[in-house]
Amino acid sequence: MKTQKIFDTPLFGLGFRVFFALAGLSALFLIVLWNAVFKGTLTIDNYFVNNYWHAHEMLLGYSVAVIAGFLLTAVKNWTGKPTLTGDKLAGLALLWLYGRIVPFYAGLLPDSLIALIDFAFLPALIYQISKPIMQARHFRSLVFVVLLLLLTLANGLIHGEILGLYQDTAWVGIQLAVATIITMILVIAGRVFPFFTERGLSGTLIIRNPLLDGLAIGSAIIVFGLQLFDVSGTVLALSAIFAVIVNSARVVGWYVQKIWYVPLLWILYTGYCWIILGFALTALSAYALVLPSLALHAFTLGGIGVLTLGMMARVSLGHTGRALRVSNAIAIGFVLINLAAFLRVLLPIALPDWYGILMYMATLSWLSAFALFIFVYAPILTSARIDGQEG
Repeated sequence: MKTQKIFDTPLFGLGFRVFFALAGLSALFLIVLWNAVFKGTLTIDNYFVNNYWHAHEMLLGYSVAVIAGFLLTAVKNWTGKPTLTGDKLAGLALLWLYGRIVPFYAGLLPDSLIALIDFAFLPALIYQISKPIMQARHFRSLVFVVLLLLLTLANGLIHGEILGLYQDTAWVGIQLAVATIITMILVIAGRVFPFFTERGLSGTLIIRNPLLDGLAIGSAIIVFGLQLFDVSGTVLALSAIFAVIVNSARVVGWYVQKIWYVPLLWILYTGYCWIILGFALTALSAYALVLPSLALHAFTLGGIGVLTLGMMARVSLGHTGRALRVSNAIAIGFVLINLAAFLRVLLPIALPDWYGILMYMATLSWLSAFALFIFVYAPILTSARIDGQEG
């Protein structure tokens, strides 16, 4: 009698399924926990200092889960070679999940073991996506291996300070993680924005501009590099303004007015606009005209949060054989995630005395957006493709 393997289910049929599910759930649970800790209504032992824990988990927890789901799916398409499925995919997902749980066992487990469990995920992911890339000799995709190595370094810098191996490296690690994720988004945008726009709007042809692509990515690397080396003032401001100009020109080159009729498109373009705003606020913060945290959250909550939600929605539909149309509930979720960024990034500039209320409203908007994502997409991610194909 043939027995079914325990992980031979649709949830583990391809990387995007389990990791997008984990990302959506973590976006809810991590923010609920952080809000309780931030307000002082919950006190729990943690391997991380509170602020570092929040930054680490949103960047190297939530964001990395989305990246893992995307790359394990995209690399299969790019190379024509299989990526993880079944029990091996479940093992990788469990390693990510353990990384979220073990920091709360501080005092019960050695700090070095907690660090090792969390740190091990990215090297394991690098190995799993490198194999098909090298087998297919798809060297163009090695850029993602390099970016994942930088994320691994960022994680190591954070853990290194906590373990007492280095001094004052955790914040550098957080900055490097933000820079790497935003750079990865800009690289991916060049591959998928024109393609998704053409697919979403029949008869549309987007002209690619490799020079502008390179300038947009390069300008971002310069800005983040200056910040890593603690360079501010005019040099940072001018570099950030240049990044605003070339990234705006890049988006304008892809822009078609009809995207506003297609939620799966406008969510991506608005996410990119938050990144551009992040560079603009970076220029202002170089002269202390706005708080640096506003630029940071334009990149993270706005850029990363909005774009990852949009990408998860789009990829999940496309790779389960469904029509590329979102429900009204998800369209509302797209509005809510942008509202959260607006409340967290822009309104505090105009209404600084309302900061506490605005943070509360931003938190509710974020949680509502991801609650809608889980409600709508949990059945999609856990059920077989509707066209009968594998994946």
